[in-house]
Amino acid sequence: MGFYMAIVVPNISLPFTSPPQEAVEQALAQLSLSRAAVKNADIVKKSVDARRAGRIQFVYTVAVELESGEEETARRSNRPGVRVKECARLAVETGSAPLSHPPVIAGFGPAGMFAGLLLARLGYNPVILERGGDVDRRVKAVERFWSGGPLDPQCNVQFGEGGAGTFSDGKLTTRIGDPRCGYVLEELVKHGAPREALYQAKPHVGTDKLRGVVRAIREEIRALGGQVLFQTRLEGLLLDKGRLTGLRTSAGEMPAQVLVAAPGHSARDTFSALLQAGMPMEAKPFSVGVRIEHLQAEIDRALYGEFAGHPLLPPGEYQLSHREGNRAVYTFCMCPGGVVVPAASARGGVVTNGMSEYARDRANANSALVVSVDSADCGGGPLAGVRFQQRMEEQAFRLGGESFAAPAQTVGRFLAGKWGMAVGRVEPSYALGVRECSLVDLFSGEITGMLRRGLERFDRKLRGFAAPDSLLCGVESRTSSPVRMERGGTLEAPGLGGVYPCGEGAGYAGGIVSAAVDGLRVAQAVCARYTNSHIYSESTLKMEKRKRKS
Repeated sequence: MGFYMAIVVPNISLPFTSPPQEAVEQALAQLSLSRAAVKNADIVKKSVDARRAGRIQFVYTVAVELESGEEETARRSNRPGVRVKECARLAVETGSAPLSHPPVIAGFGPAGMFAGLLLARLGYNPVILERGGDVDRRVKAVERFWSGGPLDPQCNVQFGEGGAGTFSDGKLTTRIGDPRCGYVLEELVKHGAPREALYQAKPHVGTDKLRGVVRAIREEIRALGGQVLFQTRLEGLLLDKGRLTGLRTSAGEMPAQVLVAAPGHSARDTFSALLQAGMPMEAKPFSVGVRIEHLQAEIDRALYGEFAGHPLLPPGEYQLSHREGNRAVYTFCMCPGGVVVPAASARGGVVTNGMSEYARDRANANSALVVSVDSADCGGGPLAGVRFQQRMEEQAFRLGGESFAAPAQTVGRFLAGKWGMAVGRVEPSYALGVRECSLVDLFSGEITGMLRRGLERFDRKLRGFAAPDSLLCGVESRTSSPVRMERGGTLEAPGLGGVYPCGEGAGYAGGIVSAAVDGLRVAQAVCARYTNSHIYSESTLKMEKRKRKS
């Protein structure tokens, strides 16, 4: 990584009606600097402080770059929290091991996209395999399914260009502190994401804008000499003495010396194929539960009080959690002004997820309300979590009338132990309809009990969370990968030379940004070992031949 220095000025609180530029001016005043004395000054974080409903503020962090003297300027300011931060610029070293074939990436979600983008920029001409379609074909397949048409098991909400995040809120929040996060955000903005993603405390792109970003990244990879092969599924590995020599795919065999295995959290057949090929793998904890829907206006009112609906305030968001011993219940992937979507990837199973467009202007808010599960719930073996998910999704399918409708129950009836729904203000948004049920028939007693206790406790933190007409529907089962593939210090899988497990499906990420970061990390590891000289020269030779023919 390369580095530069910046002075960070945090905790600049202003009324939410104040212009953002005022935060920059306050930061410069705290540092006793004029505009002419700085190289650059910009907002790097913006969040909402709604702890006092009558006095809502935006809280800013500003980063200031100078030509020199950052340490002395920060020290002279004598302000709490002001510090000098070493900011990273992505840097890559290339190795000397020969590479006879371009590296192959299996999966074109965030991990595969960013691994492919970096490798393409460095002249490695990656070949990317994606089992689903490009984003345009994928949108058509998904909309056809949501309109009551057939499910395409290879091209759906889970599979296809952009990964599962393409049909989501496009959240860019992450808890990891990796310096590559900044690079990811900058590249997403460069390819069409809104600029505020660089500084919002809880940035999002929205499914509508994210589709264009994904398309733009693919086109850059292709323009740089990479390939993206759609409707091409990884089906097995060809090995010689523990090293990769080729791949079995749905389009036939192909030679390969390096594989970045980035299959996503729902590629169950790929997990099985890699396990059969000798991939060291273990079951990992994940979470299951439901989607809960409220009126967005009620969430705004609970958070903002009299200022609810003000055009300068974003739609209200929440994040809630409660733990008892080894079990946790929490909200996850909250989608303000969004919809609950059918997210199945296999016939005979119901899966729910949440999705918002950039405007977040639909009537309902929704989020996952989920409970942690582990081997005590799922049983033994590397694929025990996969089987647990499948059983739950199949039961949800049965409870939904075997039509991809989602089993549902209103919160009041669920808490009272009564069957069915008493629909009030909250109209279900799930495209294929809901069917009333008792969630006791879907979950174990331990999971049901934690869901109830979560609802009761969260209602104390956020007024109206457990309103009787709030709606629960499920099953939310794809919160994260149920497996983790082992990898060593070089990020290769032990015993499988040239195979690099990567991203959320491999168990090393949870969300768009962390998956993209892991894709960069693995791409850097590939570059650190292998030279691109042969691949580059082959590519140049082909380009020259094409020029002569034209």
